[in-house]
Amino acid sequence: MLHGHGVYQEEHEAFRRTVRAVVEKEILPHVGRWEEAEEFPRELFARFGELGFLGLKYPEEYGGTDAGVLYEAVLLEELGRCGSGGVSAGLGAQFTISTGPLHLFGTDEQKRRWLAPAIRGEKIGALGITEPDAGSDVAGLRTTARRDGAHYVVNGSKTYITNGVRADFIVLAVKTDPSRGHKGLSMLVVEKDTPGFTVSRKLKKLGWRASDTAELFFEDCRIPAENLLGVEDQGFSQIMGNFQWERLSLALGAVGAMEDMLERVVEHVKSRRAFGQSLSQMQVVRHKLADLFTARECARQLTYHALRLHAAGEWAVAQTSMAKKVATETACRVADECLQLHGGAGYMMEYDIQRHWRDARLGPIGGGASEVMNEIIAKQLGL
Repeated sequence: MLHGHGVYQEEHEAFRRTVRAVVEKEILPHVGRWEEAEEFPRELFARFGELGFLGLKYPEEYGGTDAGVLYEAVLLEELGRCGSGGVSAGLGAQFTISTGPLHLFGTDEQKRRWLAPAIRGEKIGALGITEPDAGSDVAGLRTTARRDGAHYVVNGSKTYITNGVRADFIVLAVKTDPSRGHKGLSMLVVEKDTPGFTVSRKLKKLGWRASDTAELFFEDCRIPAENLLGVEDQGFSQIMGNFQWERLSLALGAVGAMEDMLERVVEHVKSRRAFGQSLSQMQVVRHKLADLFTARECARQLTYHALRLHAAGEWAVAQTSMAKKVATETACRVADECLQLHGGAGYMMEYDIQRHWRDARLGPIGGGASEVMNEIIAKQLGL
């Protein structure tokens, strides 16, 4: 394999070896079963907490290791190699999107209440933004939170919420001032047993099957005012800030998944014989693989460029959007070509390439569709 990361140091690569050993021993042997069950065990959160994987970028006072985002980037890549987008998404949602706002905007008391147990893997978190009528258009959200004394009264619904079925708390985007568009958004933490909050459906998906994805419903749900994250009506910038790391995490996961797909297809074409020779000896196959490895390397280097900027504290909106778009779209192409190179076997459920093919397809949709990324990039160009 060709390497030359330029973004990671030796300590990051040592951590990669640790994560890879955990993935190979504790996740890979079970993903087929978890996919069929459409759920991976809750104990995996606790295990990742015990290993220190859920708090890599969080302070030690809340149970984190404060190792930094580059360690989390390595974890995301290696989870992308686990052969199940659902396992990767469920665990990833815990440390990339649901706990991020708590870390950035929570008070000390809020962090002790929700962030610390989430870092330990004792509480599962979910981020509730997308609604039946509003996804990437965050300003169009309709779920409202009306202040009533010491509480907010929440009404509305959310959909496509990763970890929503099992979540102990939801970091919820709400309209506190519906008259002000994106300037009237806030973030509230809603705990699972709150009256008026129900998980209305566990959704069935094309891919990412081992993750639970929920439809949530809120009816006159009374949330204590102290559950407000940060300042009222400042939710839009909180959400946008969180999106940067979510998009980078999807790009990193796609990079890891492509590595796994390409390793598997190389093994397959070397062992598979046709017309008196192995597939890998056929020029058409060799050139196809050369193209796929080149495309993967382009996606990886663009992702690492955005990661370097992010790690240096830059607000690299254009580069992050480009990386998210290119890496996830390339993963779809790589999955499709690798499935083709498997021939009839690629269409059989017993071969993991079909799962990569299904899982990859969410990449250009989730966390902001490619079309939305194009619009963001165009705005950054001053168009």
